[in-house]
Amino acid sequence: MPAIVDQMGRLVNVERPPQRIVSTVPSQTELLFDLGLGNRLVGRTRFCVHPAALVKAIANIGGTKKLNLQLIDELRTDLVIANKEENEKHDIDYLASKYPVYLSDVGDLDSALSMITQVGELTYSQNRANKLVADISTAFNEIPKFEGSAAYFIWYNPYMVVGHSNYIHNIISLLGFENAFRTQPRYPEVSIADLEELNPDYLLFSSEPFPFGQKHLDEMKEHLPNTQAVLVDGEMFSWYGSRMLKAADYFKQLYTELSR
Repeated sequence: MPAIVDQMGRLVNVERPPQRIVSTVPSQTELLFDLGLGNRLVGRTRFCVHPAALVKAIANIGGTKKLNLQLIDELRTDLVIANKEENEKHDIDYLASKYPVYLSDVGDLDSALSMITQVGELTYSQNRANKLVADISTAFNEIPKFEGSAAYFIWYNPYMVVGHSNYIHNIISLLGFENAFRTQPRYPEVSIADLEELNPDYLLFSSEPFPFGQKHLDEMKEHLPNTQAVLVDGEMFSWYGSRMLKAADYFKQLYTELSR
């Protein structure tokens, strides 16, 4: 009978292999499928889009910030996989009063790998989880190191970038970039003047949560003509879980592209 302390210090007890799992986080939904648990997943958010061919058959329980609690009850849930940053505390408190709730708090690569291990333990899929952790660790060790400073954009009008103390900051730092806004809050608003003053070597425009496109790169190049601006796949930088294995290959390809 697995009983673990989750990443928020909460004791989570599961008396038997869970058969009706609800996931409230896109990256953790994908992880459950890759752990071979797709047939036990009964609920996912509308933002859970991977694997695309399979999630459509799973009940939509709303958004990460506004869960359909009544539907989760109707699904006869026996385990909820959630996240501190993605989900609202009042929703988690309600669910935890009725079901085992595993709450992750992922801020770096190590805590992401720990999350995979713990989810594997709770769902009786330890072997797959352990192999995935080993494969991700090996793959990340093989990524070549980028050089130079970078600003990672997540929003437009106003511009918002990644500051410190979050998963994306840790990933870009592990890749070798110096986060131009590493001394700022987690997701600060910035101005063109701020960017001109720091003059980073790279501008990384993410595909999510705001869908940046070529026009945004062209607009910024008017202000920072000597900075290399590039569109990047936000899922690779921000989805912790099994997508990290795909991310390692993506980062190798990105290194090749930026080194030309």
